Amino acid sequence: MKKTRRQSLKPSTTANGAADTVDNDDVSERIRNTLAAAIGEGALKPGTKILEEAIAEHFGVSRTVVRGALGVLESDHLLERKRNRGTFVAEPSIEQAKSLFEARRKLERLLLELVIMRATPEQLDALERLTDEEEHIHHHGDEKSKTVLSGKFHIVLADLAGNSVLTEMLSKIVARLSLVMSLYEEDRKDDCGADHHRMIVAALKAKNLTKAQDLMDHHLADIEGRVRLTEGQGDRHTFMAVLENFS
Repeated sequence: MKKTRRQSLKPSTTANGAADTVDNDDVSERIRNTLAAAIGEGALKPGTKILEEAIAEHFGVSRTVVRGALGVLESDHLLERKRNRGTFVAEPSIEQAKSLFEARRKLERLLLELVIMRATPEQLDALERLTDEEEHIHHHGDEKSKTVLSGKFHIVLADLAGNSVLTEMLSKIVARLSLVMSLYEEDRKDDCGADHHRMIVAALKAKNLTKAQDLMDHHLADIEGRVRLTEGQGDRHTFMAVLENFS
């Protein structure tokens, strides 16, 4: 009896298939970056429902690709999936907010230590120019520009520490804290002051680690002082947002 050759069940890989995978990865990243930016700038408030179908239509991809992108943002705690209800912008709890503030304080002190060890004079000069830009924006820019710039100083400062893992950690903490500020901020004003940043840079240039850390502690305490971490404060902000939209 003649034996027949078994056909492989493994699907063949085509050039188009590989290209489609690359395209989907690229679009997925664009979706993540778009939503993360909208959350960070306060355009998407905590508790806002994410419309998968609208995202899929806008970017011209399947809902499977959209869900993959949303899954990454869920793992970063910017989104949360609620059973039988869908995906929503995350609403950090009071305990989560306290933990995020504490983690940021500890991390920023460590980053300053590494910056003093590793940053070049040219890099610190560039950081100082960023504070000049920040000061100009705070006096002449719109609210969106101020929001975008508010956390940029800290991320650029983290880059000078020369540790990409720590920079990524800080970026994620800052992103999550934007949700905390949206929910619990009581005294609304610019998140970061150029004057504080300028003094921190001056201390770094003088190689005065203790002063730089003290200034950073004071700066972050000022930010934390603008929130009221009490039960019902998050609900109050959500209700006020509704009144603003419909009145």
